[in-house]
Amino acid sequence: MGFNTNMHQLSALMRSTENGEIQLPDFQRKYKWEDERVRQLLITIFRGHPLGIIMLLETGNSSVRFKPRPIESTEATATSEPKFLLLDGQQRLTSLTQALKGDGVVHTKDSRGKRLDRRYFINIQKSIEDPFELDEAVISVPADGVIRTNFNRDIVLDLSTMEKQHEAGYIPVSLLLDQMGLFEWFGKLGDTELMTAFSDGILRQVNEYKIPAIELDKQTDKAAVATVFEKVNVGGLPLNVFELLTAVFAGDAEYYEKYQHDFRLNDDWAETKELWKEHDVLHKVENTDFLQAITMLTTLDRSKHSSGGRKVGLSAKREDVLKLELNDYLTWRDALRQGFIWVAGFLADLHIYRFRDVPYPKQLVPLAAIAVVLGKEADKHHVKEKITQWFWSGVLGELYGSAIETRFVRDLEGVPAWAMGEETTAPRTVQDATFAESRLHSLRTRNAAAYKGIAALIMAQGSTDWVEGKQFGAFQYRDMAVDIHHIFPKDWCKKNGIDDERRESIVNKTTLSARTNRVIGGVAPSAYLSKVESESGFDADGVDDVLRGHLISPEVLRSDNFDTFFERRRETLCTLIEGALKKTVQRDVSEGNAAEDSSFFEEEALEEPGQLVEEPVSEV
Repeated sequence: MGFNTNMHQLSALMRSTENGEIQLPDFQRKYKWEDERVRQLLITIFRGHPLGIIMLLETGNSSVRFKPRPIESTEATATSEPKFLLLDGQQRLTSLTQALKGDGVVHTKDSRGKRLDRRYFINIQKSIEDPFELDEAVISVPADGVIRTNFNRDIVLDLSTMEKQHEAGYIPVSLLLDQMGLFEWFGKLGDTELMTAFSDGILRQVNEYKIPAIELDKQTDKAAVATVFEKVNVGGLPLNVFELLTAVFAGDAEYYEKYQHDFRLNDDWAETKELWKEHDVLHKVENTDFLQAITMLTTLDRSKHSSGGRKVGLSAKREDVLKLELNDYLTWRDALRQGFIWVAGFLADLHIYRFRDVPYPKQLVPLAAIAVVLGKEADKHHVKEKITQWFWSGVLGELYGSAIETRFVRDLEGVPAWAMGEETTAPRTVQDATFAESRLHSLRTRNAAAYKGIAALIMAQGSTDWVEGKQFGAFQYRDMAVDIHHIFPKDWCKKNGIDDERRESIVNKTTLSARTNRVIGGVAPSAYLSKVESESGFDADGVDDVLRGHLISPEVLRSDNFDTFFERRRETLCTLIEGALKKTVQRDVSEGNAAEDSSFFEEEALEEPGQLVEEPVSEV
């Protein structure tokens, strides 16, 4: 077995993946990267930052006969015999091949698992004026080149033709390695100065970009390939920002001179966790989350007090976390500790009591920072009402699944002033949030933030347990072993031909105690409701009142009419969501244009956590 480590031009690698000289061994999993991850990969290249090493196996070894298959989307162009098989780097090279070659359409998915076809564009002027703002300059657009809003009724940005791209100032990234295409695009634009500036910046970066590759020669046997592949996938983890700052803070000379001992960040974090130990919703807040919030508060404060020159930007990015000084940390630590405790109380008011029920754990980071900025004002009714609207916008709009650092910053900048009534323009998260009726069909498991959010909203209507009659407060929630359960039992649905989409939907779920769930069993509602009456001591009218508290029509449930039950409760849940978002929910199912039902999502996004056996991951 022998190997070489070589640097490959990005353009050369793209030619090799496109023409089939580099292919995949048949054991590699299918391509599965998310849209935002692809966008960030492109930004990495445009900044000239390393994207990591890839590993190639030279073909032609008679003892290692992996069946090759082309990189996804190159099936029509991959006519060459493969010279190398890609052992590690599949997700990166597939993303780049689809984005930078051909029509530039990447077959990806969003953070929820919904399948998408996307193209990527870069705003030329933004990329030239400020290379540090590439996160704003690079955008993801539907395959047809048109960004729409208001449930596809309104066009926000149209990049479907070259003329419209010129007008808006966006160039497809699929042209960046296409000299003829670039010449035509800029030739028709007729702006030589702009072309020169773009060529000296982004284009030069792309053309000069190199990717390191470990190349295993054709003498490598199958056992060695398996060993190398395993080592690649179980490699050591890089130090995170907390570990790096632990070392930095420990070396702070000013602190040592004052206290005659080093500052120990690990011990300090242990004290923070001890302060939070009574708050289950905070149990899995990570030390890096805390540091991100500290960084946002630090950069926000600097931004407010900066004068002259370039304004300090609010940030939650890793590179800015690493710029924290011990004094920054100590300035905001105590207030932020209390900010997270405020968050725990805020969530309890929304009937979210356990960490596993928090829709988006990362949304707690800006929420705690917002609480720090607002101080005592956060508890005023009109202020908390706005914060609550923002929170549900993030949850029900499913906006905290990707690109969260950018959203952190925008929300910390926008929410406090808006909540205080000092700013009339709503924060981006509130503006961006939408919900479609058909999404209720595909909300089936705790994988989805909105699934957990809707369960909490139902509890907030004053719902009580069917048998014990208790409201779901924090103590009762733990004491009764509460969870989300079926209303029409799974066994009954299977026997009566109810499709799994509606059977598993949040529409057919509600929050119940373990005892009530045992009473329900697997029989028809008409049968189990009499058992509920017997066990609870409620008469039929009393049970009906309890059902209404769960947004269920008693007469429909008692008649075992699943279809009518589903339609009525779906509409009731739409109304509930409208109240939380303060926006209209699109009735796309009723309009016959369901765009968010289960058929649009990958299967793993619809499975309960832990149900799927994970495949080997060849790239992190």
